[in-house]
Amino acid sequence: MRLLRRMTSFLGRIPLLNAAVALIGLLLGLIFMVTPLEAEQQAWLALGGFLVFLIVNRFPGRAPSFFLVALSSMISLRYLYWRVTETLGYSGYIATFLGTGLLLAEVYAILALLLSYFQQAWPLERKPVPLPPDTEDWPVVDIFIPSYNEPLEVVKPSVFGAMSMDWPRDKMNIYVLDDGRREDFRAFCEEVGCGYMIRPDNKGAKAGNINHALGKTNGEYVAIFDCDHVPVRAFLQLTIGWMLRDREIGMLQTPHHFYSPDPFERNLASGTRIPNEGLLFYGLVQQGNDLWNATFFCGSCAVLRRTALEEVGGVPTQTVTEDCHCSLKMQRLGWRTAYLRLPLAAGLATDRLLAHIGQRMRWARGMIQILRVDNPLFGRGLNLAQRLCYLNAQWHFLFPLPRVVFLTSPLAFLLFGENIIAASPLAIVAYAGPHVVHSVVTNSRLQGKVRHSFWSEIYETVLALYLLPVVMTTLLDPTKGKFNVTDKGGTLQDGYFDIRAVGPNLVLGGALVLGLMSGIYGMVANPPSSLQFQANALNAVWVLLSLVTVLAGLAVGRERRQIRERHRVAARVPVAVVLADGRRLEGESIDLSLGGAALTVARPEVLPEGMVSLEFDIGTEFVPVPAETLRWQGNRLQVRFAPRGLLDEGNIVRVVLGRADAWLHWDDVRADRPLRAMLEVVLSVGGLFRGNSQLSLRARRARRKERAAQARAGRAPLAQPASSLGEAP
Repeated sequence: MRLLRRMTSFLGRIPLLNAAVALIGLLLGLIFMVTPLEAEQQAWLALGGFLVFLIVNRFPGRAPSFFLVALSSMISLRYLYWRVTETLGYSGYIATFLGTGLLLAEVYAILALLLSYFQQAWPLERKPVPLPPDTEDWPVVDIFIPSYNEPLEVVKPSVFGAMSMDWPRDKMNIYVLDDGRREDFRAFCEEVGCGYMIRPDNKGAKAGNINHALGKTNGEYVAIFDCDHVPVRAFLQLTIGWMLRDREIGMLQTPHHFYSPDPFERNLASGTRIPNEGLLFYGLVQQGNDLWNATFFCGSCAVLRRTALEEVGGVPTQTVTEDCHCSLKMQRLGWRTAYLRLPLAAGLATDRLLAHIGQRMRWARGMIQILRVDNPLFGRGLNLAQRLCYLNAQWHFLFPLPRVVFLTSPLAFLLFGENIIAASPLAIVAYAGPHVVHSVVTNSRLQGKVRHSFWSEIYETVLALYLLPVVMTTLLDPTKGKFNVTDKGGTLQDGYFDIRAVGPNLVLGGALVLGLMSGIYGMVANPPSSLQFQANALNAVWVLLSLVTVLAGLAVGRERRQIRERHRVAARVPVAVVLADGRRLEGESIDLSLGGAALTVARPEVLPEGMVSLEFDIGTEFVPVPAETLRWQGNRLQVRFAPRGLLDEGNIVRVVLGRADAWLHWDDVRADRPLRAMLEVVLSVGGLFRGNSQLSLRARRARRKERAAQARAGRAPLAQPASSLGEAP
C-alpha cells in the first residue's frame, strides 16, 4: 500500500513536473534568443545549430520533430530580436520607410512560420468508422451538385459518379442545382433519373443555390460536390460512419483531388515530379486542423449535418469563400468538424494559368473578408487552438505584400544606394542565414511528402502582384467583389506565352536584371576586402535568388499545347477484350480516360477490325464498355470508347473515376530533398526559353485564320479560349 501511495503521489506530480520543465525550457529559450553576440561568434553558433539539426534529424518520430521545431522557432525569434534591437539605425527617410517595410514583412513571415509549425506538427490520422450492419439504419442523404455555366460534358461524370455510389436508392436523393437554367441539363437529368432544381434568381451565387435547395429537401445529411468532382462508389460508406458515431460533428471534409494537371504541373519543366500545389493543404494542414477540431469546409467533397447547417442559417453569403465561413460559424456554435484523409472524389484542376490566378483571387478576397467581418480571434465559441488555425488560413492570404517586399528589397541598395538593414554583411549572413536554413530544412522534415522546398516561393511569386490589389482593397472594404466561377475542361491546339498572366512579373524580372547588373558592377569596381564589395555581393546573391524565382514563375506562363479533351489517369485494372468472333483475351489497363484506354493484352495472330467489347473487373462486378480499336503494337492495345447511350457513359465513369480504389496513390510522390528541390527550381527556368514548333509565329497565325474561318461559318472553335479574370454576375 505504501508503494501504491508513493506511485500515486508521483503520478499526481507529473503535471507539475511537466510545467516546471516547460518553464525551464522557456527561460533557456529566452536567454538563447536575447544573448548578444558579435558577428563571428554568431557564425559559430549558427554552425553549431546546424550540426545539432543534422544529428537530431537522423532520428524518426515526433519527439525529434518537436525538438527541431522548437530549435527553428528559437533561431527565427533570435534573428527577429536582433533585427529589432540592432539593425534599425537608418540614415534617411527613404531608408527608414523601406527598412521598416522589410522588417514588417519579416515579422509576418516569422509569425506565419510559427503558426504553420503549430498547425502541422501533429497531424491527426483519422480512420473510417463502419456503418451499422443493417442498411435500414442508414440515414437519408441529399447530394447537391451546384452548377452555373459549366458545359454538360463536364457535369455528366459527376452525376454518373453520384448515382453509382453504394447506398440504398431509397435513401439517396441526387440534385443538379442549375443556376444556368439550361434545358439540356433538365433533359439529361430527366433521362437518367436525377433530380433537377432551379431558383428564381442567382442571389448569393453558389451559397444561395445550396440554401435554396436546403429549403426544398429534407435529408438528414447533405453531401456537396462541385460539378466537376466525381465521387467514388464508396464515398458515403466511408464518411457517414463518423457522422453517426459522433452526433456533435456538423461537417466532415475529404480531400479535393485533381486528376488533371494544374498549370504548374503541366507548364514547368519538372512537371508532375513535384507534389500538386494543393497536396500540402489536403495532405497535412487539414489533418493538423483536425487535431484541434478546426477542420475547414472546402465547398465540395464533404458531408454536412442538416441540423448544423440550419442552425447557422445555411451557407453564409457575406463572403465569397462561403465554405470556410460556414465551418467557422458551426464551430462558434459548438459543432465539431472532422477531416478524413482519403481521396474519395476527383475533379478537374484549373487548366490555364490565368484561370488559376482568378480562382486564387477569389480565395484571397474571401479569406480577407472573413478576417474583416468575422475575425476568428474575436467573438465567442472558439478555443485558442481553433482561433489560431482559422487565423492562419486568413493570415496566409496576406502574403502578396511581404512577398513583393522580399523580392524587391535588394534593389533598394543596388539601384538607389539605400541601406535598409543597418548591419555588416557578415552579421546579416550570420543571423539571417540560420533563420532561413532552419525554416527550410525543418519544413522539409514536416512537409517533405506533400510539398517540396522552394516551390511555395514560386507559387506565391506567380500570384503576388495580381493578388496584391485584391488583398489591399478587401482589407479596406470587405463588401467589394463577387463570386466568380472558374472555367475548366478546355483544350489548346497551339502553345503560347500568356503575357496577360505573367506581364507584371515580366516587368519585375526586368528590374531584377538591372539590379543584378548593378551588383556585378559594384563588385568589379571595389576591392574584395571592402564593405562595398561585400554589400554588393550580398545583395547580388539576394537579387539573383529573387530573379530565379521570378523566371520560374514566368515559365508557368508558357502554356503548353493541350489537345486531349479527356485526361488520362494511370490505372491497373483487370480487363477482358471480347472480340467480334467471341474470342476472349485477358489483360490489364495501363491508363484510362473518359475517352479511351491503353491496355496490355497479348496480340492475336488475326487482328480484329472495328468494335470490341471490354469487360473491366472493378472488384465486385465486371463492367462492359464498347470500344473501337485504334492500334495494336506488340502487346499494347489502344482503344477509343464508343458509348451507345447513357448506360455506357455511366459505366465508363464507374470504371475510370468511380472505383473505390481509384485515388489511393494520390500522394505517392518522392520525399523532399532541399538541395535537389533547389536544383529543380533552377532547371525549371529552362522551360521559359525552350523552343516549341507549336509556338512559332506561323502556327499562331494559321490558328487565328482557322478560328476566323470557323466563326464566319458559324461553328465553334476547336480550342476553348483561356478564361479571363472577369467575375460572373
